[in-house]
Amino acid sequence: MLTILLSSPRVAPGLLSWEAWSALRAAERVLAGARGHAGGHPQVPALTAAGVIPEVVDMPTSAAALAAFLSAAVSASGGPVVWLATAGENADAALLSALSAAAVPVRVLHGSHDLPGAHLLDVVSVMDTLRVSCPWDREQTHASLVPYLLEEAYEAIETVEAGDLASLREELGDVLLQVLFHARIAAERSADDGGFTVDDVADTLAAKLTRRHPHVFGSVAASSADEVSANWEEIKTAERSQRSAATGSGTPSVLDGVAFGQPALSLAAQLQRRAERAGVPLSPDGAADGAMPGGTVGDELMRLVAQARLADADPEFELRAAARRLAERVRDWERSRRG
Repeated sequence: MLTILLSSPRVAPGLLSWEAWSALRAAERVLAGARGHAGGHPQVPALTAAGVIPEVVDMPTSAAALAAFLSAAVSASGGPVVWLATAGENADAALLSALSAAAVPVRVLHGSHDLPGAHLLDVVSVMDTLRVSCPWDREQTHASLVPYLLEEAYEAIETVEAGDLASLREELGDVLLQVLFHARIAAERSADDGGFTVDDVADTLAAKLTRRHPHVFGSVAASSADEVSANWEEIKTAERSQRSAATGSGTPSVLDGVAFGQPALSLAAQLQRRAERAGVPLSPDGAADGAMPGGTVGDELMRLVAQARLADADPEFELRAAARRLAERVRDWERSRRG
């Protein structure tokens, strides 16, 4: 009997299932390929320390040659044979087909499994390599990457608006790359100089999500989305007060945390929401009392933002939808001219 033992490269060597360890200890021979692994298969040191001594062999370069090698090993052995592989390696259809043709009894055993999110480790590793080995990636800074962060976010939005969910997967990957890139650059600084790692980013996010969802992770009750939103705003207000006290930046403002670099329509809507939340009186057209006299184009746009909010519509996306409709009319006109 041949057991092809798969183990995830994202799980520490030696952390195998009970069934995997049972197969290893019962095996007459444990074989491990050296090709593609510096110093041999990554499981070898852990297995050796546990008293299971693998035989490290030069791995054949084709599925047919590997099948012939394993078939010969099973025939020459007086008991079960285990072949150490990693997930995605040496257990593909070509190998299994060749083993079946050689009448070798075989089972594929998964000794370790990835947890959800484990593949992010692969991207972190790729980003580390790019930062060191690629001249372009090596030169980038937080400031130089800002245009790409905006561009990738807008491209992801466009796939959602177009209903192109297949492309959304790729675009979200591009957004994720920007997060990993910034974290990798920050990791090159000391903590005293504002440095942090991608794990720090993840820890901060997990802590924030836990803190802002006391109805899930704590004892606060919330039975509706409105109650969740109300709790969220109370928590954010408390966080702003704590942040102001910690930094000595003075009295906290309802405007703290507003990104003034966002598109103007989104900014206007957010400022109106914050103003209302703070109790700043707004006229029915969205103007703060005495704050926006006259009739400038900006004032008119601010009033339109207020009207959109009264209609429970997002002014930024409403204008984007109108722009897409105009773009389609332009294309229709161009097609008619060509026809």
